[in-house]
Amino acid sequence: MNWVPGEEPPLRKLVYYVATTLDGFIAGPDGGDPSGASFFPITPDVIDFIVTHYPETLPGPARTALGIDGPGQSFDTVLEGRGSYEIGLAAGLTDAYPHLRHLVFSSTLESEDPDVEIVSKDAIERVRALKAEAGKDLWLVGGGTLAHSLLPEIDRLILKQNPSVIGSGIPLFAGAFQAHSFSPIDEITLESGVRVLTFDRSENS
Repeated sequence: MNWVPGEEPPLRKLVYYVATTLDGFIAGPDGGDPSGASFFPITPDVIDFIVTHYPETLPGPARTALGIDGPGQSFDTVLEGRGSYEIGLAAGLTDAYPHLRHLVFSSTLESEDPDVEIVSKDAIERVRALKAEAGKDLWLVGGGTLAHSLLPEIDRLILKQNPSVIGSGIPLFAGAFQAHSFSPIDEITLESGVRVLTFDRSENS
């Protein structure tokens, strides 16, 4: 639906855009950075897809190396949990996405960077407030525990499904049982076998 000036703008979407294995894991059992692992190889076609469609989801150093600049195409805000954020910290990055508004959801972390907002409570309410603001969509980068806690507010799933099975690790959603329905709206198969699957929340969910 197109927005008509003078009317209330549509709510921003919370989009969970993440790489996953066939058996639904977004990282190995150690929870470390899965990028470039054997089960998540960074192949030229994957890089081309990201640069073309979601260049803002690349960390700052990668954008610099590739000569990418400017605002995001789809997202202007990134949300992540403590474990995901600590992967950047281990690499010496207190803000891996300086080109985006950056929120980290954790009840134990303290701010490592003035440009990173730490959300220590009421995650659902904070997301609802963000959705009501003007701007582009919100990117949920992970991890599985935060994704599970925000599941009622996730409007779209974009899964880079790799043709691999690892048996155990960090699940796409980590938490107690809760059922939500999503409908497939798009599928792109890359040369490497990665399928980019897009689902929108079903109207009755």
